[in-house]
Amino acid sequence: MAEKYSRWDSADYLKTEEDINDYFDICVEEDPGDGSLIRRALGTIARARGMTQLARDSGLAREGLYKALSADGNPEFATIMKVIKALGLKLHAQTTPH
Repeated sequence: MAEKYSRWDSADYLKTEEDINDYFDICVEEDPGDGSLIRRALGTIARARGMTQLARDSGLAREGLYKALSADGNPEFATIMKVIKALGLKLHAQTTPH
């Protein structure tokens, strides 16, 4: 009897607003400086909430969002900010000791 596996998707575990906020905060903190982890986090949160709804809320095309938030995406900062606002998230800035 062959075992069946499904692809693990972190979006399946973002059930509450607290989960989403904590996940996003950690990804912002752990991003290597190129925005890749932030972009991936936004894509994951968008899938958890629904990409179609995000498209409506952000005024961006659904297909464009998938492309921009993909691993190969390179969205403009304005797009990232529209997505963050549409998802009801906030970026937090704080100084760190050198």
